[in-house]
Amino acid sequence: MSDLSAPGFPEEEVRNRARAGAAAAFPPAEEYGHVLFGAGRPGAADRAAPSDALDALRIVPPLFLPQRLAKLIDLGREPDYRDVELATAIGGFASALPVYVSATGSTRAAGGDLGLALSRQAGALGIPMVIGENVVPVNGYGRLGEAADRTLLGRLRAYTEELPDGLGGVAVQQSTEDADAEVWNLVHSDPAALPLLESGRLAFELKVGQGAKPGLGGMTVLEAEAAAALGDRFGLDPLFGDGRVLRAATPGTFTAEILRQQIRLMRNNYPRVRIWVKLYPGRDVAEAARVAHEAGADAVVVDGAEGGTGWAPGVFLPHVGLPLAECLRRLAVAPPPSLLVSGRIWEGARAVKSLALGARAVGLGRAALLAVAEDRESGLRRFVDCLALELRLLISALGKYAPQALDREDVWSPEEYGITAGR
Repeated sequence: MSDLSAPGFPEEEVRNRARAGAAAAFPPAEEYGHVLFGAGRPGAADRAAPSDALDALRIVPPLFLPQRLAKLIDLGREPDYRDVELATAIGGFASALPVYVSATGSTRAAGGDLGLALSRQAGALGIPMVIGENVVPVNGYGRLGEAADRTLLGRLRAYTEELPDGLGGVAVQQSTEDADAEVWNLVHSDPAALPLLESGRLAFELKVGQGAKPGLGGMTVLEAEAAAALGDRFGLDPLFGDGRVLRAATPGTFTAEILRQQIRLMRNNYPRVRIWVKLYPGRDVAEAARVAHEAGADAVVVDGAEGGTGWAPGVFLPHVGLPLAECLRRLAVAPPPSLLVSGRIWEGARAVKSLALGARAVGLGRAALLAVAEDRESGLRRFVDCLALELRLLISALGKYAPQALDREDVWSPEEYGITAGR
């Protein structure tokens, strides 16, 4: 267990899942027969109190279940939650379930053995993983004797060594400073990435922005000595007054035409690589998603304002960017076929609601890091076991047996009927 913390996030719930696995989907077994369970049960505050519009939605099973009848006929018996098939195509990759590990970048929280443990466990689970921006400019690629536990190559090898045949994939994120360091060229020509490339399990993700700080680039805090080596690549601001400096990446400049041409250039330069585009929760997110999809992106990734694992100005977190629920509402008219979303995803209900509103898969950021911090060997695996069980229970309750079968009718919003949350 590490000293990693996540104020305002259901940290203890996540850590409990990392310890107990699927059993954490239920109350403690020793309470069976002694405690009466129902809505408002003490100890379930993180679940009961909506923190945003997505939490306020209700999952609403129907009484008549034609898809369950079809499944019954197909199986020759009554189906149950264990018959839900979670395998999903995510941005050109085959995944064991509709979940991927979001980018964690070059921040100290994701560095060292924690980043390697996260990579190993994600690979063993057969779910896609994004390697975040600025890892190479800050920590090096890994070919020149840099500390392997902090480099992009170290994470790539840790993931691929555990990856089952035919599942998963790595998306390598690139921003302005990464382009200067030719990150994609390094990966594309690296023998370590060749198995992923040849099996169609390598993607390059063009980063337009992130949920925690829309309109800004990546930020970290560096000691003065480390910052001095990066001054020619990043903006440095000695605002802390103790020798440490703020290292700020540039966000890049995009218009619809620039985004379109960037994607076409990626298609031309890397024909065997999947193309992902990551968008921040801007007010024109639906238009940007449409442009990216029409230009040929294999996946459009949208961070809600609730997302974020890195360093961000305090004023941004509560005030800047659209909530994930609003992003999904704006994208609902014409969602990209492979829409991936993230933003405070830590349990099955929030994931199912996102899938019902048009997402193909959901990303784990803080939850994944906390689970691995709790147990370097199996924390993420146990956490995902619990999440998978909740997904199966919820999807089967709707009379459906695959995430792709979910749709807008499976969720109900109190606001549509003038009902405020909690009434």
